[in-house]
Amino acid sequence: MIVKTRLNRLISAPGAVYATGLKEGCLNHAATGVVAPQPVRHGRAGGSETYAALDLGTNNCRLLVARPSSDGFRVIDAFSRIVRLGEGLGARGSLSEEAIERSIRALRVCAVKMRRRGVGVARCVATEACRRAANATSFVQRVAEETGVALEVISSNEEARLAVSGCAPLLTGDARHALIFDIGGGSTELTWVRRTSLGGIEVLGVASFPCGVVTLSEVYGGDSYDEATYEAMVAEVERQILPFEKAYGLSQAIAEGGVQMLGTSGTVTTLAGVLMGLPRYDRARVDGTWLDFNHIADICLQLRSLDCEGRAAHPCIGRDRADLVVAGCAVLEAICRNWQVGRVRVADRGVREGILYSLMRGESVAIPTLNGGASYRTH
Repeated sequence: MIVKTRLNRLISAPGAVYATGLKEGCLNHAATGVVAPQPVRHGRAGGSETYAALDLGTNNCRLLVARPSSDGFRVIDAFSRIVRLGEGLGARGSLSEEAIERSIRALRVCAVKMRRRGVGVARCVATEACRRAANATSFVQRVAEETGVALEVISSNEEARLAVSGCAPLLTGDARHALIFDIGGGSTELTWVRRTSLGGIEVLGVASFPCGVVTLSEVYGGDSYDEATYEAMVAEVERQILPFEKAYGLSQAIAEGGVQMLGTSGTVTTLAGVLMGLPRYDRARVDGTWLDFNHIADICLQLRSLDCEGRAAHPCIGRDRADLVVAGCAVLEAICRNWQVGRVRVADRGVREGILYSLMRGESVAIPTLNGGASYRTH
């Protein structure tokens, strides 16, 4: 049996327990206007069913395989590989043969893992690179033929909704509103939500901007950055996100207090690992931590002052991310400068977790509601 699903990036290790503490409730469909197709099912649904979520993004291919548990789900297998599917897409307009082959090799690994784990229900999604590429249709067909994985190219709105669903347990405390952002390889998604009096989440606005770590790096360079080049990147991101501020008035809500900021991306998790001085990246220590804006500014300055080799030497960055992390810093700093909440909570979770939550409830897409201090634990 070959399971069909989608991929983006790895966040969890086998054995992690995802405690949802979630209940059915508020979902503002009108704010997003996306209805997802039904997931691929194999065999009978049930409490012992094995599920998979695959996310193929512009930069990463990620898989989670999990089974339901009493407080969420337990990850039994995971995979993450940087494939750079969107490499050169901005200039070419299509996926290159080299990028396609890298991605197919990773997807073959995912297919084997899902088959060996006996996955019964799966959903595999592809995001910005496949939304933009002129040859996306032929790529999806080739993936199906060569790996058995059936990719579903989802909209940016649906991508944002799934990320909210996956990150919802980290929206805690008294904040009435939250700004959730996902800095991807080809785009950045912003989602503005309100927590209801009944503990639900209402999506007020969703937007996607074509400024990801790959796209910015290809325009501005990925090796070394002087101050002028870096500030030009920040200014470009600020220009693109300004309409979101005008549409939803985030600054007014921030001035009144009660806004939480939540970041889900390789950029924020990597910066957290660097700031914490970790000898190697540790998801259990990074997920759910808080970063102060002044510390973010300091580490961004340090990283852009290094050349690519200097950044690659850090164990939480490595060679695969060394030429991309500064572009991610520029996106993050633009967000922090525009919406001065003061700190951001780091989420090492997102689209794949959102897919798993929805699959385990027998839904195609859903945003979960919060149950007070919902938690996310690892054992």
